[in-house]
Amino acid sequence: MEKRRLGKTDMYVRPVGLGCMGFSHAYGLAQDKETAIQTIRQAYEMGYNFFDTAECYTGENADGSISYNEELVGTALKDVRNQVIIATKFGVEHKGDHLELDSSPKKIRESIEGSLKKLQTNYIDLYYQHRIDPNVEPEAVAQVMKELIEEGKIKAWGISETDENYLRRAHAVCPVTAIQNRYSMMARWHENLFPVCAELGITYVAFSPMANGILSGQFTPQSAFEKGDFRNNMPQYQKEGYQKAEKLLSLLKDLAKKKNCTMAQLSLAWMLCKEDFIVPIPGSRKVNRLTENFEAQDVKLINYEIEKIDALLDSIDFDIFGGHSS
Repeated sequence: MEKRRLGKTDMYVRPVGLGCMGFSHAYGLAQDKETAIQTIRQAYEMGYNFFDTAECYTGENADGSISYNEELVGTALKDVRNQVIIATKFGVEHKGDHLELDSSPKKIRESIEGSLKKLQTNYIDLYYQHRIDPNVEPEAVAQVMKELIEEGKIKAWGISETDENYLRRAHAVCPVTAIQNRYSMMARWHENLFPVCAELGITYVAFSPMANGILSGQFTPQSAFEKGDFRNNMPQYQKEGYQKAEKLLSLLKDLAKKKNCTMAQLSLAWMLCKEDFIVPIPGSRKVNRLTENFEAQDVKLINYEIEKIDALLDSIDFDIFGGHSS
């Protein structure tokens, strides 16, 4: 089975990884602990070997207690630790309706110890700066990463939601293994980083590869989400957002039927065909969806099909959470 190299390291991952955020965070109440741990473990057993979490992925359990995403991942994978690649992140804290950013060396040192404890491990494979902190220079962050690698606490590091200038400055101090930015058919504004990734040997880990689920074709304008689900306020799930996505969803539905695959698989296969350094990390709480996503690596698109999709994408200005398509 195909594997993709993480940057220039000796770590190799399946073409599709698992974004674990949704077990705890952003989709209403957290999934109950035992079920979440079991689902993550089932993902490993079906072939996933790349698991993505973060210090700030927390949520509320049904009993009012806090769900710590890192704890779920750590518990599920602790006895197969040397068989998996675990990525987590530092530098963000959720404060009500906004994010508080802190990538100071002192805070990073505190965060790494907390993450190691919650993940029940003595090293982290890939440690991301979750968001750029405007108060801390990239060189300062990269220097701490260099020290953590030398100390054996992390194997490699990355940056989430980066731009080219920040990436190059950080990379000059301590080579960056991966970036993690939003990327999907409806969110392509970071494609300008592809040449940089190719030049520097950096993996592009794509979060929200199905535009927060809408590209799966499982939702309609009448779909209802529970209280606390971030999709309630996302533009692609509003009436106008659906209307703008209608032609794309129709094309994907027809093409998926011809390819004998699902729309979700088609969405993932599309980006896997783009570059061999792209690794999408879709998430789901449902085992059947995890299987479906994982098997997307077996769906192959020919150039004509990719060009047809891209031509349509170029003609639509999508309403999409996290930025603008144009």
